[in-house]
Amino acid sequence: MKAEREQAYFNDLYLLAPVAYFVLGLDGVILQVNLVAAELFGLARGHPGHVLFRSYVHEAFRHDYDQFVQRVLNSSEPERIQLQVRPRPGAREAGMPVSLLGSADPNGQALRLVLEQAEGKLAALERSEERFRRIVHSAEEGIWEIDAQALTSFVNPKMAHMLGCQIEEMLGQPLAAFMDDEGRALLARNIARRQDGIAERHEFKFLRRDGSTLWATLATNPIFDSGGTYLGALALVSDITAQRAASERIWRQANFDSLTGLPNRQMFLDRLQHEAHHARREGTCLALLFIDLDHFKQVNDRLGHEKGDMLLRQAAQRISEHVRATDTVARLGGDEFTVILAGVGQLGGIERVLQELTAALALPFVLDGDTAQVSASVGVALYPSDAEATDTLLRQADQAMYAAKSAGRNGYSYFTPALQQAADLRRLTVREMRVALAQDQFEVHYQPIIRLCDGSIERAEALLRWRHPLRGLLAPADFIGFAEANGLIIDIGEWVFRQVVRQARRWQDEHGAAFQISINKSAVEFRCDAALYQDWGGHLARQGLAPGAIVIETREAVLLDEARQVVERLRQFRAMGLALALDDFGSGQVSLACLKTADLDFLKIGRALVGELGRDDAGLGLCEALIALAQRLGLKVVAEGVETASQRDLLRAAGCDYAQGYFFSRALPAGQMDRLLAAQSAA
Repeated sequence: MKAEREQAYFNDLYLLAPVAYFVLGLDGVILQVNLVAAELFGLARGHPGHVLFRSYVHEAFRHDYDQFVQRVLNSSEPERIQLQVRPRPGAREAGMPVSLLGSADPNGQALRLVLEQAEGKLAALERSEERFRRIVHSAEEGIWEIDAQALTSFVNPKMAHMLGCQIEEMLGQPLAAFMDDEGRALLARNIARRQDGIAERHEFKFLRRDGSTLWATLATNPIFDSGGTYLGALALVSDITAQRAASERIWRQANFDSLTGLPNRQMFLDRLQHEAHHARREGTCLALLFIDLDHFKQVNDRLGHEKGDMLLRQAAQRISEHVRATDTVARLGGDEFTVILAGVGQLGGIERVLQELTAALALPFVLDGDTAQVSASVGVALYPSDAEATDTLLRQADQAMYAAKSAGRNGYSYFTPALQQAADLRRLTVREMRVALAQDQFEVHYQPIIRLCDGSIERAEALLRWRHPLRGLLAPADFIGFAEANGLIIDIGEWVFRQVVRQARRWQDEHGAAFQISINKSAVEFRCDAALYQDWGGHLARQGLAPGAIVIETREAVLLDEARQVVERLRQFRAMGLALALDDFGSGQVSLACLKTADLDFLKIGRALVGELGRDDAGLGLCEALIALAQRLGLKVVAEGVETASQRDLLRAAGCDYAQGYFFSRALPAGQMDRLLAAQSAA
């Protein structure tokens, strides 16, 4: 280690020596040189190259040089020799008389040579001073000398330029005058060590004359007189401001989110680990909040990514304003944020933060002329009561957040063991659904839709079922939510479409070309890439189905969604010759304008309104008004959830076109539906 330290400080200790200084390897290769040596032999000081010192020795003196090297390596005292060298190896010019002083490195791994030219002492001194002056004034490194009181006794032009000062302004000034408080404290310790004869290298922050920051490396070496009295120190100063800035920039890019300036996932995980360790040591608790913005994607789609980014920056600021400065707020990506509440003593404090956060994020966001409104679903996991491993704690907070979304959004939920079981079930269900697709475990059942004027069946609604190998026949409510959350709904929807098209072709052949089948589509499917539906029109044409044979049913929320993808999907389906139906009308808040502009074919009255029929006049009056309105707009009306003969009769009397429900038939497998249609044809 001592040899490594000596080698590290070599350039600083001997850089400005007025004589040529060399360090050779045991094979005679030049390893290091100072400025004088580099100038004398025309070498690059940083990288001398693979050059033998012996190649510079005049041929007539090489035997003497070889013997000299052997004496040096075998002696504990320096050895001296007079010989001649040539500045360029192999040149035919006359040799230059020099004196070599050689000594073996203490670790026995190198040879040190001091070369002095053999000339008169006065001439050598003048030449040395001139060289020293030239080197000092043209050096690319700052040179700073201080006396025993740490006052500036000498600086070269480079050093003055680095600080934006004149040389005379620096002379006599304490070194500390050019530093901030932190630098002064470090300098005081550094000076004390130099007085003990220790040469050191440190990074200091200086203040330039204009107030800007100069980061510099100071390689300092103590100066003593012949009696050992400390006279001061000489420092070689290298400007590393640009390197520090680059390192800082790289560090920030690796640890902070470029959009919001918050810690990113990597720094968040480090902070969480640190806070958990501190809580364990101190016997305290911490709360981890997982925040997801509700409906953010719709804002992004409606207003564009630039406005979406503005909203995320404002959301980050709102979150930061409602927690303590000692808490960590991070952005994991997208619209997901986390907060580490350290040192929480009771749930009351967490509740206050949660209520303030959800209230703040539900307020409108003003985005450069536009206004957007979102809310937040927050999941909470507590350390160490919920989990001691930080990765588990994060998963639990994530699961609690999904529970808050399932509960209606714009709220928060704590992690519980029941949530863990639900998360396990969700993951298992998704895995099993992938297997179900591959092994044809899904089935399409069909619920007849009755024409009320004559009771005939000329259309049906396709309803998905899953024949699970262990749980039996499952309805969509048992698995569709999982499929939507994991994107599997797209693959399932594609499979259902092709099954229904095949079935529609068959029933049209057997029971008339007017037969229609309806397919339900979720909001998730309307927002996906248009390319996924590119071949639907071609498939319909290849099957020879007439326009309108397949009806796409969707809910009111889709019509209210102004996202570009949703609007494009409606146009795309219409262009393919698919009919459109609005499902479960009356359960939401769709406007009459939407009914007019959405280019619908069917309006389906929800089962909640149908269930009111017969109870009072208000329910019947509302249904009659909706039927009349829809028909004035050119829409056919289907009543869902009809369960009694009375409801059927009232709907028929009100002029409703179609109805479906348990009164007529449950959803049937394709084979049973075949028999029902065959019986109708026979009758």
